[in-house]
Amino acid sequence: MAMEIERIGILGGRGRDGLSEPVERVDMEMGDVVSVVGPTGSGKTTLINDLELFADANTPSQRRVRINGRPVPEEWLNDPSLHPIALITQHTNFLSDLPVGRFLATHARIRRSGAGAVVEETLAFANELTGEAIEPGIAMTELSGGQTRALLIADAVIIGHSPIILLDEIENAGIHRTRALDLLKEYRKIFIFVTHDPRIALLSDFRVIMGGGAMRKLIVTTEEERRVAGEIGRLDDLMLDFRARIRAGEQVTGRILEERLRAIGYVA
Repeated sequence: MAMEIERIGILGGRGRDGLSEPVERVDMEMGDVVSVVGPTGSGKTTLINDLELFADANTPSQRRVRINGRPVPEEWLNDPSLHPIALITQHTNFLSDLPVGRFLATHARIRRSGAGAVVEETLAFANELTGEAIEPGIAMTELSGGQTRALLIADAVIIGHSPIILLDEIENAGIHRTRALDLLKEYRKIFIFVTHDPRIALLSDFRVIMGGGAMRKLIVTTEEERRVAGEIGRLDDLMLDFRARIRAGEQVTGRILEERLRAIGYVA
């Protein structure tokens, strides 16, 4: 890739009402974790589609995307192999029934990343994100939604080397969100989460608030919000624990709830 990406910018266009977007520009630098939030129908998906398509006033929103302050190189638009953005959506159906290991090894060879060690690294990364272990011999078509999303994220980060990764509502896929954020921050990339999850939003560096198809507000995360995210996290972990118990066929009781609340400091 000829151009080294340092930052990506979105120049505001128009909302569905035809008026200019209140947020005129959003700049994201390598290493940033960004959330896009707003109610259903607010325009979150349109925003990430504009990014993925490198919009240049040629989409309904009239937004423009810039790389390092300049228009996107023409070759990136014409050659998919040079595209620097990986989009992980909620729709993850596979046409291939290749075993996971072969799928990853094939992608690694195409990317000239080698195989062997990089496949093991990718699988290990994916298994940190999901509670359901992914084995190299399982067919891609047999993976659950959570396993598939975890594998695609790991593949984009490690094998694809994508510098910009868009993740659409991973909270719905059974992925451990806090662990995912911790792992992803170890890589110098731009991660953009489309999310309804307060924990993800408050652990991001900043968030773009969408409404009526427009970027309405830009909020930089404060230290107080990070502390609030920690408290939300304790309650979220409690919910995850009870979800796992119920899935495992356990019966839950008031005593178990009290013990877990005491464990996280909510009952004396």
